[in-house]
Amino acid sequence: MTDKITIHWFRRDLRLKDNTALNAALNGPHPVLPIFIFDRHITDELQADDARITFIHQQVTTINVQLNSQYHNGLKVLQGQPLEEWQKLIHSYNIAEVHFNRDYEPYALERDEAVTKLLESHGIRVVTHKDQVVFEAHEVLKKDGSPYTIYTPYKKQWISRFNDLPSINRPQADAPANYFQIQIHTPHIEELGFKHSPIAVPAWNFNHVEQYEHKRDIPHLNHTSHLGPHLRFGTISIREVIAKTCYSEVFLSELIWREFFMQIMVHFPQVIAHNFKRKYDAIIWQNNSKQFERWCQGQTGYPIVDAGMRELVQTGFMHNRVRMVCASFLCKHLLIDWRWGEAFFAQHLLDFELASNNGNWQWAAGTGCDAAPYFRVFNPSEQQKKFDPELKYILKWVPEFGTMAYPQPMVEHKAARLRAIEHYKMALQ
Repeated sequence: MTDKITIHWFRRDLRLKDNTALNAALNGPHPVLPIFIFDRHITDELQADDARITFIHQQVTTINVQLNSQYHNGLKVLQGQPLEEWQKLIHSYNIAEVHFNRDYEPYALERDEAVTKLLESHGIRVVTHKDQVVFEAHEVLKKDGSPYTIYTPYKKQWISRFNDLPSINRPQADAPANYFQIQIHTPHIEELGFKHSPIAVPAWNFNHVEQYEHKRDIPHLNHTSHLGPHLRFGTISIREVIAKTCYSEVFLSELIWREFFMQIMVHFPQVIAHNFKRKYDAIIWQNNSKQFERWCQGQTGYPIVDAGMRELVQTGFMHNRVRMVCASFLCKHLLIDWRWGEAFFAQHLLDFELASNNGNWQWAAGTGCDAAPYFRVFNPSEQQKKFDPELKYILKWVPEFGTMAYPQPMVEHKAARLRAIEHYKMALQ
């Protein structure tokens, strides 16, 4: 067998620059072989032309090209169940160490524990690293050691800790190019059983951060950063993002919300399937499948809702203000379980992250930590007047609005609002 090597396992960190685990591996004593595994446990749940798979394939191809051209190395792309793929690697290479960045979702924790046990049983050292967050769940706690469940005090403590440790704001310097010498071909996407998606992930953009506070709620402006998918798959580090944007407190607050929901998921994993506030378990959802289908198709008769849903299905993106309106409409106006909407968003959102998707849906439904009160019901018509008064966003996605082809509202707002409040009140008795 060959000399000892170290393996870096790419997962949610698809970049060579400012990658904590990769840098640590490269600074070690053995040459580094990077790998990526298309995890069948995840990909088997997705369509073959899912835009996120296409994006991941593009990123691993780019990394492989960079490694080939600059370091005479390559990214070994595998496909299958991770435990089985690691068993093959153990028999193919003399592995001394394995480095990877930590993931906090329930399946990832279970997978990583199983892989770690396998590797350590073969005498292989496993080193995990913090990379996708500034603070992990155990690093921002109350004085009594319990987790925060309200955002504002969490944010204050997060910022206090952040200011005490300014070095975490800085991207890491490149490590020496201590790569295992091997030339590897990246399999074409079709070789892996996938298809190219017609939906492209937009590049991240910091040009609008200065105006973010004042223009972030105007959906037609497209003044968002489109950072979501890039943070989700790690094509840019959280440190680089903060270094470029920390002058905007409002933008920074959105990044803190991301970590707030992550620590909620870690400390309260039951939220994945259940209401955070269990008293809301008594809500009797209507769960009308025909009404749900109209919501999914953007045929509710409320143009701002329909515009958002059509934008989501066609592009994999929906403006954040519109996400709140669409989610509130499903849960409150239609009395459909937030879990139905969460699953639909998970299927389509390019920036889907389990913790944020779950946290935001429970916020909209009123069932989550620090959620909107149950009696707060967005009026879609008023939201439209406030944030899209000239119909620029609506007419882009609902061109038939104002014609006979556009449907009448499927529910009347006042009646739906009163019904929702009554249902929630009954559940809380």
